Amino acid sequence: MIAAGSLAACGEGSSSDSNEKAGTYRVKVVKAEFPTEQRLGQTSLLHLGIRNDGDKTVPAVTVTISIGGKAGETSSLPFGIHDPQPELAQPDRPVWVLAEGSPQIVGVENPTVAGGVKNPGGAGTSSPKTFDLGTLKAGKEVEATWKLSAVKAGHYTVLYGVGAGLSTETKAETAGGVKPGGSFVVTISERSPETTVNDAGEIVEIGKSKQGNK
Repeated sequence: MIAAGSLAACGEGSSSDSNEKAGTYRVKVVKAEFPTEQRLGQTSLLHLGIRNDGDKTVPAVTVTISIGGKAGETSSLPFGIHDPQPELAQPDRPVWVLAEGSPQIVGVENPTVAGGVKNPGGAGTSSPKTFDLGTLKAGKEVEATWKLSAVKAGHYTVLYGVGAGLSTETKAETAGGVKPGGSFVVTISERSPETTVNDAGEIVEIGKSKQGNK
């Protein structure tokens, strides 16, 4: 498992801030799911579904993720916190480890490579906290799934915001004029689940089906 890389994917195609059309675009979060009770070593899925409610194509549906609070805001990791202790070689500590290839974009079998560079992650951008899900035509929806393994116990608020592009000239808003986004309040307990290795070589919780959180 690794942190997110630089692979861009989407329901309609890839995008970059160099060709984005400035403007305000209407989008809506139609699905937001992440288990609120988790355990160390447990792997869970974070789902976000986003719809273009406007009448023009969104240049790039972006999702920016961070853990709430100063420790999360100052961390360079989307699912991590910053350790304030001085002289640490790596002050950023993951709370969840993002699986290789995450996020996965629903309906995309062969994701477009961003900038001609293929890296082992999903929808990454120059900012580790921002994921580019690509362009989205009017009335269409895109859904992304982040596969995350909890590695640090505690209580956390995961914040997410949705944008319409990588450029500062593109903005996203809901029908009410509010910037789309939300949060998940999650407790990670120290009790580790019983796990086994499945046929795919993945560590899964005993008793969990493939349809549940892995």
